[in-house]
Amino acid sequence: MTSPSVATTKPQAAAPAETSTPPAPSTPAHDVGLLLLRVVLGLTMAAHGTQKLFGWFGGGGISGTGSFFTASGYPAGDAMAVLAGLTETLGGLGLAVGLLTPLAGAAVVGTMINAIAVHGVGSFFAPEGIEYVLLLTAGAAALALTGPGRYAVDRFLPVLRSHRLVHGALAVAVGVIIGGVLLLVRN
Repeated sequence: MTSPSVATTKPQAAAPAETSTPPAPSTPAHDVGLLLLRVVLGLTMAAHGTQKLFGWFGGGGISGTGSFFTASGYPAGDAMAVLAGLTETLGGLGLAVGLLTPLAGAAVVGTMINAIAVHGVGSFFAPEGIEYVLLLTAGAAALALTGPGRYAVDRFLPVLRSHRLVHGALAVAVGVIIGGVLLLVRN
């Protein structure tokens, strides 16, 4: 009598572990929190920009803001007023709707670096201090780094659909560099 042959099978090799880490799961609370931060910070910045551009909300308009820039040591005060007004308005609206969020955050960061320099760092607390401007700067940088959340226009843009920290970090670095360059032209 012969015994039936036993078929031996080789053990299967384990599948290689995936090297990319999946993005952290987004929760509705997280996304609503980012939406709230984006809308409030973005509309606040956009309102500041329209003060400079159009004189809305008690602002000085281009000529009044331009005189302020000239008195603060910037050359071509009116041009600086237009630049700051457009940067604040467009960057703020971009943050509010979550459009090109890293760049919108960088625009606000660069503008606020100049605002901190103009205010001076002699005092932290308002009304003469930098606490408000610093809070806007940090909020914009945080949004650039974290991304806009689920409720944003960026979700429809292929390159920004899934936010990457590198996009935000590069954008913030660009904002800091451009803000610093503008400080160099100031007397």
